Order: sequence, then C-alpha cells, then structure tokens
Amino acid sequence: MARPQTLLPQGHVAFVGAGPGDPELLTLRAMRLIGAAEVLLHDQLVPQEILDLASESATLVPVGKKGFGPSMKQDAINALIIGHARGGARVVRLKSGDPGVFGRLDEETEALDAAGIPYHVTPGLTAATAAAASLGVSMTRRGRNSDLRLLTGHDVRGFAEQDWRTLARPGAVAAIYMGKRAARFLQGRLMMHGADPMTPVTVVENASRADERQLPATLATLAATLEAAQLDGPAVLLLGLAPQAARAAAIARQEVS
Repeated sequence: MARPQTLLPQGHVAFVGAGPGDPELLTLRAMRLIGAAEVLLHDQLVPQEILDLASESATLVPVGKKGFGPSMKQDAINALIIGHARGGARVVRLKSGDPGVFGRLDEETEALDAAGIPYHVTPGLTAATAAAASLGVSMTRRGRNSDLRLLTGHDVRGFAEQDWRTLARPGAVAAIYMGKRAARFLQGRLMMHGADPMTPVTVVENASRADERQLPATLATLAATLEAAQLDGPAVLLLGLAPQAARAAAIARQEVS
C-alpha cells in the first residue's frame, strides 16, 4: 500500500470527497490523504469523526458554506488554498459528498490552474446514493427509469429551473440537492407540467449518519411535510422513490383493491 506522503507531495493540493458523513464510507485513498495532510481545509458539513482522522500536527481550517447562513466567500477560500500550497504544505481540500457534485470544484481548480499549482481529485460517495441505500431501493430500475438526474434546488439566480416536463413523467427519478427551501417551488412546477400528485418523494436528512431521518411524502404533501419537520441538517429529496417498506405496503394495497 502506498505511503500517504507519496500520494500528497509538498506544495500539492488534493481535493478529497468526504462522503455523506459516515466515516466508514470513506475510500481508502481519502483516509490516507486526510492522514497525510499538513493543512486540511474542510467544509462545514464534514463531521468531527472524519476530521479526527487528520494528523495531530495538521492545521485544520474551516472554510464552510451554509445555505442562507454565514459563509466564507469563494475568493477567500481560493486564496487560502493557494497560499498554503505556495508555502510548500501538503494541502487537502476536504469536501462533503463528492467534490464534483454541486461542490464548486471547478471554481477552485481553475484558481489553482491560474496560479500554476498542481492538484488531483479523489471522488467521494455522494449523498443521493447513500440516501437511496438507506431506503433499501435502487435509483435505477429496468422498466421504470432509463435515466437518473441529479439536480439542485437553487442556483446563482435563485430557484433553479429544470426540464419539468421530463421530470413530471411517470417513473422519473431525480435526486434534488439543496431543495428544502425550494420544495413548494418544485411541487408547483412539477404539478403544473402534469406530474401525478401521488408521486412519491422521500426526504432524507443527514444521509448515512447516526441522526439520519427519512420523511416519506408525496408530491402533493412535500412542502407541508418539510415545513412540519423543520430540518436542520443537509437533506436530499428523492423524487420518484419511496422507502422499501412503504413501497411494499402500497403494492399490497393495490393487490387487495
């Protein structure tokens, strides 16, 4: 097995996916890189159990962004990464989930390219797949959906517009990130384009963590379900998917009727 230092030379930046939160879902490479870091710049959503894998001598720098809350500006994050790398440190930029899935990876790698600093990317398990696994269901199924969409509820302009007609089709499956405050918008757009109000939508908060919550809903009840739950943690909305137990009960009811 490669020694950590060989994976992370001095003055080099490793972008590492921390996964959805459960330390046991980290890749072996991610664990080695975290342990080799001299400077570790981490998202707010990375749990302490994963940060504890860093060396005692490592400098840990929180550079978190929180939706609708206090956040470090992207330019300031870029400057920190570049400054530590130019100083010769072995730098890990630790991002929750997968760095390339709504993680602003390109903005940071482009800054490193402009500064002439080498880097590499280690992927991580994204929240959508962890959430579906917790439900005991597959995100793709023969005869149901021939594609899978990963969407964001918000973009830089506000609520994000999507291909609603395609998403409203029976059998469509999508994982919607940053969708808690956009729930009523999503609900209205989908139903306006013909989606069945009884389409299952499951909200998974803190996927894979000890405090994970699963909130089964339908498109018609989604906004009310979220308002009542008052979620504090990160959540992914799984459009078209219900927990395995709920799906089995629905099939049984159909057979009886």
